[in-house]
Amino acid sequence: MATSLFGTGPCVTNALSSRTRAEVRRNGVHWVQEYARGVATTPPTAAGPTTGSGTIIAFWPDTDIFGTAECSFAVLSERFRELAFLNRGLDISITDERSSGGSRSVRHVFPGGARDFVTFLDAQAEAPVHPDVISFEREDPQMAGTVEVALRWGGSREERLRGYANSEPTPEGGTHTAGFRDGVAAALNAHAREWRLLTATTPDLSVDQIVEGLTAVVSVKLDRPEFTGSTHGVLGGAAVRAGVANAVQQHLGAWLHEHPEQAAAIVDRIIRGARKD
Repeated sequence: MATSLFGTGPCVTNALSSRTRAEVRRNGVHWVQEYARGVATTPPTAAGPTTGSGTIIAFWPDTDIFGTAECSFAVLSERFRELAFLNRGLDISITDERSSGGSRSVRHVFPGGARDFVTFLDAQAEAPVHPDVISFEREDPQMAGTVEVALRWGGSREERLRGYANSEPTPEGGTHTAGFRDGVAAALNAHAREWRLLTATTPDLSVDQIVEGLTAVVSVKLDRPEFTGSTHGVLGGAAVRAGVANAVQQHLGAWLHEHPEQAAAIVDRIIRGARKD
């Protein structure tokens, strides 16, 4: 594969496909290259001039490897929706032309990014404790990347925390989600002490108490992500934990100070939940 034109990203897809066709429009030229089971069958060929830019990858899953080549519209649409949430302004459309009754299409674009993601995750949940979705995005040179966070407390006791690194899910968490928990606990306890929502003899609210009913999305985009394990399910990196914790503590702390009524409702919800344990 000619990496100067098509990049290395499609290599795995190419190796698992019976046929792949790559098209790249760049610098006024439309380039095409075709492959069969990972092996190039044609060199990169200039197919003519173009005024646009972009890449199209068409592939046919290899039934000798998968046994079936049936793709799930629902699964693909869900993943594309997730990517649109995690990359604000990205516009992704998926069209299924397999049905004899006509094609069906879904378009995913979310200007609010992670904020819209939390609203979506909360759609079937109990009424939120506070109306606003708290969100921010921050660049941190210490962890060589950016962090985007959105969160809101709801009436249930279920925690819904989604962590992502470079738009990939980290189902087992990692330093970004640990840093998020550190920052939320620090901001909530500092605010509760300052506004005397906790008595002098009451211990700090624990992280487990604080995250009850919390819906949150923590997305980091890193130049050099460090993962634990071959599946990339856990994100590592001490600088990530410190950077996310500091960012969450600062931004959430400022939001709590600027919205004292909503902040009081959050703390009251947490304290009442703790009394039930």
